[in-house]
Parts: sequence; structure tokens; C-alpha cells
Amino acid sequence: MTTAASVRLRALSIISITVVVILILLASAVQATPEVTATEPYRVRGGDTLWQIAADHGPSHIDRREVVRIIEQINDIDAGSLQPGQLIEIPAANS
Repeated sequence: MTTAASVRLRALSIISITVVVILILLASAVQATPEVTATEPYRVRGGDTLWQIAADHGPSHIDRREVVRIIEQINDIDAGSLQPGQLIEIPAANS
């Protein structure tokens, strides 16, 4: 095999291995989103954060970060847009 062909084959092998490793890492990082079967209304109070609402009122069996993401998704909001008096839906503690 010529030197150029050998270099191309080695580069292709390295790229292929890198792609496979990246795909394996991505597949292991993907987690199933917990299914929320029920929600309940929550009236935002002054000083509330989604993190604190998730900790105090969200399902305890779901990671707090995931509860925050679910609240954001259900209500089409982000953490910075909470306003005192706002009524939002949160995952029911027993869901």
C-alpha cells in the first residue's frame, strides 16, 4: 500500500472510531423523560424560583432539574419569567 493510501486509511479509521465513541456517549446520556400524569395549579409568590417550587412541590422521585424543565415546558415559560401572582401548572407530587 502506498504511503498516501495508508495515511488516508488511518485517518478514516480514526474518524470512524471517533464517531462511534461520540454516538455511544450520546446514547448513554439520553435519558427517558419521566411521564407526568397529573398537574396541579400553583400561584407564584414573591421570591419563588422554579428550583424552589420544584423542590417543595414537585414529585420527589423525579430529579429536581427535570421537574424544572417539565414546569417550563408545561407552562411555556423560562425560569426568569416568573411573576408573583402568576398561576402555573406543576407536576402533581404523586404523579
